[in-house]
Amino acid sequence: MDIGVTPAELAAVVVALIAAGIVAGFLAGLLGIGGGGVLVPVLYEVFGFLGVDPSVRMHLTLGTTLAIIAPTALRSFAGHRAKGAVDMGLLIRVLPWIVAGVAAGVLIARVSSGTTLKWVWAIAASLFAIKLAFGREDWRLGDHLPFRPWPEIAATAVGLVSTLMSIGGATFVVPLLTLYGFAILPAVATASGVGPMIAIPGALGYIWAGWGAENLPPFSLGYVSLIAAAIIIPASVFAAPFGVHVAHSIPRRRLELAFAVFLACVAVRFFVDLLG
Repeated sequence: MDIGVTPAELAAVVVALIAAGIVAGFLAGLLGIGGGGVLVPVLYEVFGFLGVDPSVRMHLTLGTTLAIIAPTALRSFAGHRAKGAVDMGLLIRVLPWIVAGVAAGVLIARVSSGTTLKWVWAIAASLFAIKLAFGREDWRLGDHLPFRPWPEIAATAVGLVSTLMSIGGATFVVPLLTLYGFAILPAVATASGVGPMIAIPGALGYIWAGWGAENLPPFSLGYVSLIAAAIIIPASVFAAPFGVHVAHSIPRRRLELAFAVFLACVAVRFFVDLLG
């Protein structure tokens, strides 16, 4: 890895990573997401600036992001659970299916470019953003979750796609729950519990997938950069409770609009990548 950068440039990189961690942690608490939508583009550019080989750059970005999401998602989930807003029964029900999807995602990540998934994600995120921004209470697929096996199938798909895209899963879970009668705050709180289910096995999987890979930068554990994780994790864990506090203190409609804006921004980023 080429690290021919000045001390001032390295300092700027560290500041950028800390700022990304704070934003990602706040969003994790506010919206129940893991923060991957913020961290993936930041880490990808930082690794490029530091000269990480293109052959491992995206994999390192995804693996490191999941490793960072894990403690942040746990902190966010703990905050929402303490306020009694999490549907623990639903989380326990889908846990094995989400983990199965994560395992499949790790296996696919070694050979997938992700282009097709970017198209699917960008289109789905746009539709979900429109639903949250302009939808009415009667925009529902049902008043309760469907019977087996549909929630289990959805959980597997969420685990798989989220692992390939290094996101916490709430991007899909929150809109799905609201379409089946969940209010936005319980949906966000319950979705926060999906993040650890994806991030912890996902990060371990990327470590396994990258074990012994060539062209990795120093202080990497498989496809996880220990240096980047060490810088970002404290900032993101610190910021998560502030997002939880805001989520439980603002009107429901503002939370819906905040999530819609987040989905729209990340969808635009993917469209730019695909069409640029």
